Amino acid sequence: MVLNCFAGKSYFICTGILSLFFSLTGYSQAQHIDGHSPYPDTSYTTWSAFVNTRKTNPETQIVPELKSDKIAGKRTIVYRNMGDKIILCYDVFSPAGKSSVKRPAIVIIHGGGWRSGNRTQHYPLAQHLAARGYVCITPGYRLSTEAQYPAAIYDLKQALRQVVYHADQYNIDTNKIAVLGFSAGGELAAFLATTAGDPTFDGNIYKKESKSAPIHALVDIDGTLSFTHPETGEGDDSKKISAATYWLGYSKKDSLALWNEASPLTHVGPHTPPTLFINSGVARMHAGREDFIKVLNQYNIYAEVKTFENAPHSFCLFDPWFKPTVNYIDDFLKRVFK
Repeated sequence: MVLNCFAGKSYFICTGILSLFFSLTGYSQAQHIDGHSPYPDTSYTTWSAFVNTRKTNPETQIVPELKSDKIAGKRTIVYRNMGDKIILCYDVFSPAGKSSVKRPAIVIIHGGGWRSGNRTQHYPLAQHLAARGYVCITPGYRLSTEAQYPAAIYDLKQALRQVVYHADQYNIDTNKIAVLGFSAGGELAAFLATTAGDPTFDGNIYKKESKSAPIHALVDIDGTLSFTHPETGEGDDSKKISAATYWLGYSKKDSLALWNEASPLTHVGPHTPPTLFINSGVARMHAGREDFIKVLNQYNIYAEVKTFENAPHSFCLFDPWFKPTVNYIDDFLKRVFK
């Protein structure tokens, strides 16, 4: 058995549903792109990103896990057992010791082009934030090698509901829940935040979890806000099938409506929470950001942008950018959760 708790697994859903969708909406000629693979995609790891980043930024250093008696960790907690070898897990890092004060929570979503990456890449970030008083949860989710859009959305919303359901156990203040994501995880975090409370994207809600989980703050680290915005770099299949095409299952030219639906920018509105954008110097990684902020401004929702002008895309995994990234997140959440 191969468990998502530790690595990849082989599973694929949604093809039939999407095929029916396109047949009913005039996309009967669209060609489905099958992204399924029996093997995990390990093309994006902290080490591979480090090797690539060092080419242009020789000062780059990998941030190790934080060893401290100030934090406690519970790893590999099953939050979704779907049978047929599909087991999804998260980890919880929190301040050590008992406290009568409920703490804000941060759900941290890894990147990797919706196809690669692993939740363990953000253990250092979760640990450093836990040392500052947050309960941090790092969920795994089904990648496009296993299941295509909207499976990852369903998984992560289930993880959020589990966090709320176990809030007393984890000592979480359910009025102070943030979602944070990097790269593809940033896009997913933004999608969760803009569709919170919308049953369309909830997936299966079990009896013990009677409603959607609330989200009170969003931190998007270099995650695109739109797959169809003029600034986006997603969807170029001229040389090879793009990460977004694999995840959405159809090319942009075949299914523009689907690509719009999957974009957080489509859903931003009065119920979107205060948002922090932390960006590299790679402009395409924050496609749609300014239009997203314009909508937030219409509803007087707080937004903040922090940019490392010359930083590479994977900056948040490495020094010298890691510590200021932690500071930005902490400062923002203290401001909106005060």
